[in-house]
Amino acid sequence: MADPKGFLTVRDRELPSRRPVPIRLQDWHEVYEDQDRTQLRRQAGRCMDCGIPFCHSGCPLGNLIPEWNDLTWREDWDEAIERLHATNNFPEFTGRLCPAPCETSCVLGINQPAVTIKQIEASIVERAFAAGTVRPLPPERLTGKTVAVVGSGPAGLAVAQQLTRAGHTVAVYERSDKIGGLLRYGIPEFKMEKSVLGRRLAQMEAEGTRFRPGVAIGQEVTGQQLRGRYDAVVLAVGSTVGRELDVPGRELGGVLQAMQYLPPANRAALDEPADGLVSAEGKDVIIIGGGDTGADCLGTALRQKARSVTQLEILPRPPDERPDAQPWPTYPMTYKVASAHEEGGDRVYAVDTQELLADENGQVRGLRIAHVERQDGRFVPVEGSARDLPAQLVLLAMGFTGPETDSVLAQLGVELDERGNVARDREFASSVPGVFVAGDAGRGQSLIVWAIAEGRSCAASVDRFLTGTTTLPSPVRPTDRPLTA
Repeated sequence: MADPKGFLTVRDRELPSRRPVPIRLQDWHEVYEDQDRTQLRRQAGRCMDCGIPFCHSGCPLGNLIPEWNDLTWREDWDEAIERLHATNNFPEFTGRLCPAPCETSCVLGINQPAVTIKQIEASIVERAFAAGTVRPLPPERLTGKTVAVVGSGPAGLAVAQQLTRAGHTVAVYERSDKIGGLLRYGIPEFKMEKSVLGRRLAQMEAEGTRFRPGVAIGQEVTGQQLRGRYDAVVLAVGSTVGRELDVPGRELGGVLQAMQYLPPANRAALDEPADGLVSAEGKDVIIIGGGDTGADCLGTALRQKARSVTQLEILPRPPDERPDAQPWPTYPMTYKVASAHEEGGDRVYAVDTQELLADENGQVRGLRIAHVERQDGRFVPVEGSARDLPAQLVLLAMGFTGPETDSVLAQLGVELDERGNVARDREFASSVPGVFVAGDAGRGQSLIVWAIAEGRSCAASVDRFLTGTTTLPSPVRPTDRPLTA
């Protein structure tokens, strides 16, 4: 416990300032400014001696949150990063991208604003990188065992770092031209600058992890060839099949899945070649889907100088406060304002798309929407509520239905579960001996913190498979389900 009276004397959450909207819309840099050290200590001091720290169970990684809150308050930064890295390989990623289920399970949050856990986490790791205390941790000896990791998102990187440190020779394959998966080209620069990813990859390379970008497993290298070359294979290919919109006009030009739009836009923001780039400049943009991916599309379209942006959501507007049906410490579905929502655009709730409207050239010119209400578990259009919205660019950000199954998964012959994900047992093993699966490819679309937790646990199972035992931590099992499910 840091300050015994902290939660009594400091009752408000204090977060770092965001750069002014007119300024940040002119570039792609991260929106947050540095937080004052005194303010940060004051927030860390609000962490109370709650007896049972529910933030531990709220976080799939089991982060030792009260410990590094106390160390932050005492300004013992070296020990703070040690405690943070004890459970999380990549706190600089989660400190920026995780929706912080730890905060909604904070005991202080029962009757006060929760401790700013996520910001404290990000501050600890940023100070550690600045001070040079994040160093490579290569293994003392090699086991002679080899592992291939397919996919370089957070799950794949977590698997690779853990197994490399255990002494195995690990190669990470990525079909894109650079390592990082959706962390690199799916997450806009204004949410996480790619220099943040680059410095962690440099640490992993220094530890011995081998990166193989630009290799599409299932094409240049088949699944069978991969199994023949390595003692174990880990599938961390993510959940990348976007949910479709089954309405008339879906085939029109200008109607894209979010992941057709975001990666080229992110490449262009980094001054990299961007095949397939679609600009929102001067267009009326409609985003179907109200989640994080939709907010990423919103911030990107605004920076591309769209004329207007409207985000549609079939669900009603969430309440501002925790609803009674989602009591503490569960993760509540409340109204959230991301940095992109501050920057512009409209959000329309409880509407469903009825039809996409075409112009004379076969391009989308608008949407026909109708307000809906729930009846017997279904959303039913309200009679007489249909109206048209102009749109020359429509982005589908309705989530993802599972991994792509027509390439490496088919070649390996792994079984799928009833939801279309790769089936696995409690040891993350697929139906094919020596082939394991971690992250969204087995769990389904989920949070970055779950991807890292699964990566760490999967690494422990692979280590046990290769050597008969393991000392690697295993925070979760595939049967666990996130609080946000």
